[in-house]
Parts: sequence; structure tokens; C-alpha cells
Amino acid sequence: MNGDWLLTGRDGRLSVYLPSHGAALWRAERTPEGPWEAPRRIGGDQELRPDGGLAAGRGANGYTHLVAWRPTGAGRCVLVHTTHFRPRLAPLDWQPVGHPNKQGDRTGTPAVAVDARGRAHVFVRNGGGGLSMVAEQEKGGWDPWRDLKGRGVQEAPAAVTSDAGLVEAYAPVEGGIAHWSQDKPGARPALGERLDAAVRPGTLRALATSAEHTTVFFTDDGTGELCAWRPGGKAVPLVPAAGPGPVSAVRTVIDGHDCTLVAQRAAGSGRVAFAAYPSELEEMGASWTESGPVLPADATVSLALDADGRLVAASLSPSSGQLLLSRRKDEAGLALGAWEAV
Repeated sequence: MNGDWLLTGRDGRLSVYLPSHGAALWRAERTPEGPWEAPRRIGGDQELRPDGGLAAGRGANGYTHLVAWRPTGAGRCVLVHTTHFRPRLAPLDWQPVGHPNKQGDRTGTPAVAVDARGRAHVFVRNGGGGLSMVAEQEKGGWDPWRDLKGRGVQEAPAAVTSDAGLVEAYAPVEGGIAHWSQDKPGARPALGERLDAAVRPGTLRALATSAEHTTVFFTDDGTGELCAWRPGGKAVPLVPAAGPGPVSAVRTVIDGHDCTLVAQRAAGSGRVAFAAYPSELEEMGASWTESGPVLPADATVSLALDADGRLVAASLSPSSGQLLLSRRKDEAGLALGAWEAV
């Protein structure tokens, strides 16, 4: 799954999304903080590539956008997209948005971000090793595919929307990370600054961390440190990575301070590890605090703010189907309630 899989819908209900054996599933709360529906399949009987990589992104309007690869023949597939307007309603059927090279096989894991006007922007590596993008039109349909250039793009780019509603993308490239950003709504994202770093594959996660900046988190493959980078500055080590893969990250207010919270399943203990620090002050450092039961090795963690702005953490194990949820208590500090199976 590329992007956070725990999302708050327009009606305040939480939903979770996950790939499952050539399909995508979703579960949702029946009422905010209430019981959960059983998992349901997205898009009916339409088959997805099991290795395609499901991507999710949420717009400011609360709508969730999902993107995946669908096979169309031997060695051929297309990217497909759906919108989920409300957790109690089924998502729309999967609709094709094409291929970055017009036709061919899967080229990479997609990523999706949604601009201030509610238009999804889909990013994926193209057959030439650069990054391509396709964006929704305001009145329906899709713009033509755009080659955003770049070289040596690897798996799993990270897409993010700034507080100004502009779309950005970060992608791991040979020897570092490349960054693309819009200068105005609807513009083609331009290739900008590059960070030279030893980036562990599959560890990028991006977040809007202030009105002016987005931040990308990654694991340094040499040191094992979780690092943060904002274009225009240097990468800053934050804390040793607790486990493999990307962290989940969210901004939240803790004791009156704007903080960034990151979470991962800890490889050593198998529990969920949290680290918080004042947003964009990575030089102050952070430390992990563990919570909850021991989780299966394939469990991942996702963070969200509910309709009341309260922190919600979830863990999900694809092998067992076990979904656990914890909410922040109404008290000082970062105190979480008991983890409950839903």
C-alpha cells in the first residue's frame, strides 16, 4: 500500500483500505467511533495486479482516491482509478486512466495526491526511468499523460499536497531523492532539487509540515537512521528506524505545540513505536515509545486525525486480517487508549 490506508471520510467515519489477492478491499465505521462494517471488495469483480501496488490519497473535501494496475492481456496492463465519496457508500467502479508509455506492462508502484480543487494527480515511474503524471480534469475525464523527466527513478514515489493545495512528488532515484512541485494550480510539476543520499528502497513517506513546506521521510540505508528532508535544506537524522518500510506520519497538536508524529511497527519487539517532535525541528531529535500488543511481522501502521481532530492509530496484518485501533486519550501528552480489535 502506497500512502496512508487509514483515512477519515467526509462524514467523519474512518475507513481502511488494503490490497488483497488481486483485489482491493475497504472497511468503514458504521458511525463515528462506532462498530465497523465487514470488509467489502472495491470495483466488483474487476481484477487487479496482485503485485501492482495500491495507492491512496485523500482530498481536502474528504474524498478518497485509489489507484492500481489492472491486467489487460499478456504483458499488458493499465492504471485504474476510483473515488470513494463517503465510507457508507461503495466506491465508484474502477476506470482506466491509461499507461505512462501508452501501452505495456507495469512500470512501477503508483502514488496519488489530490489538489485543492479535488483533482487527483497520479504519479508513476515510466518505461524510460523517469517520472510521469496524469491528472483529473475539473469537469471530468483526464488530461494527457505528462513526462516529468528525471532519471533512474525507482519504486514507490511519495505524493503529497501542500497546505496551499499544490501537488508535489518525491521519488527515490539512483543515489538519492528527486523532487517535483507545482508553482500554481494545474501546472505541470517541475523537477527541482535533488538530495544525494543512500535511500533504503520503499521507505519514502511525505507530509505537509507547515504552510510553506512539505517534508519527506526516508531511511538511510547506510546508517539505518530515519531522516527528514525539505528541499532547500539538508537531510536531518531523526531517530534510528524502528522497522522496515515507510513510517506513517501526521501533524497533531500535543500540549499546545504543533508536532509531527511518526509511527512504525518495531522489528525488535513487534509492537507499534511512536516518536513525536516539534514540526520542522528535527534537530531536536526524537525517541521511540512503544504501545500495544506484539503484532505479526507483516503488520503495518497508519495514523489519522478523526472528525474531531483526535489522533487515531491503527495496525493491520494482511495475513491474519487483524485490524487494531487506538485513540488518543483526552489528557496531557501523547497517551493512547487500549488497542481494540475491530
